[in-house]
Amino acid sequence: MAKDRFHQVVKVALESDGWNVTHDPLQIKVGGVDMEIDLGAERLLAAERGDEKIAVEVKSFLSSASAISEFHTALGQFINYRGALRREEPDRVLYLAVPDRVYNSFFKLDFPASMLQENNVKMIVYDIELERILQWNH
Repeated sequence: MAKDRFHQVVKVALESDGWNVTHDPLQIKVGGVDMEIDLGAERLLAAERGDEKIAVEVKSFLSSASAISEFHTALGQFINYRGALRREEPDRVLYLAVPDRVYNSFFKLDFPASMLQENNVKMIVYDIELERILQWNH
C-alpha cells in the first residue's frame, strides 16, 4: 500500500512529541483480512499507568478528488481500522492525522464536524512545514 505524502512528516512530529514509532506500518490481520495502519507508536507514562499505545492513519487531502470523497474514504478506513484494533489490540487507540490547513478549512464545517463527533473520531492535527503536532482531538 502506498504511503501518504505526509507519512514521514507525521512520523517526525510524533517522535518530536515524545512517541517511539514502533510500527511503520502497523500490520493487523483480523477475521481473514489483512490491514495496514500507517503508524504504530507508544510512549512510557507514569509507572503506574504503563505504556500508552496509539495507531495513526495519515491523510493529506491533496488528491484532485473532492474533499468530501476523500473524507468518505478516510472515515471508512478509520471505522474499519478501529474495529480491527478493538479485536486484535484493544489497548491501542486509533487517531486520524490531517494537516492543519485541511482541518481548519474542511473539518470544521458543520457536516464533517458532526460526522467526526458522531463516529467518535480521534484526531491529530499536524503542521506540514514545521513537522509538528499542533492539536490532539480526543
